[in-house]
Amino acid sequence: MPTRLLLISDTHVPARARRLPDQVWRAIDDADLVVHAGDWVDVATLDAIEQRAARLVGVAGNNDGPELHARLGEFAGFELDGLRFGVVHETGAATGREARMDAAYPDLDVLVFGHSHIPWDTTTARGIRLLNPGSPTDRRRQPACTMMTAITDAGELRAVQLVVVDRG
Repeated sequence: MPTRLLLISDTHVPARARRLPDQVWRAIDDADLVVHAGDWVDVATLDAIEQRAARLVGVAGNNDGPELHARLGEFAGFELDGLRFGVVHETGAATGREARMDAAYPDLDVLVFGHSHIPWDTTTARGIRLLNPGSPTDRRRQPACTMMTAITDAGELRAVQLVVVDRG
């Protein structure tokens, strides 16, 4: 049976945005699994998403305080539909990222990360799918705020889509 994923990162509430956009909340409601790659900034956002999501996997980022780090840690691994996922906030510079992630995470099929607010979708030489959903609240140097959706089905990651978020 297909599993609907929502990938988000760098929500930065309330530092960069007062709240998550309604479009993000609707996506959380629609997802079977929400993956958050860090920089929540406040515990209230974690609590709210935990209460609303069917299932949540998340990590803490560099802008997250001690309580978020204690609750989440800096790496999360899980298996879904035969695929081995990892979630981490930061992967370092874009240059050489694929080779570094192949060396750091040799047992993964998919690595979700954040930090840069720059969407990323590549596959390493060893075959790890690297996904950064950008930020739904802080576009930085990007043309729009973003998140990602995907589906796992029959041991495959399918329909990975970068979604532009309307902050209105």
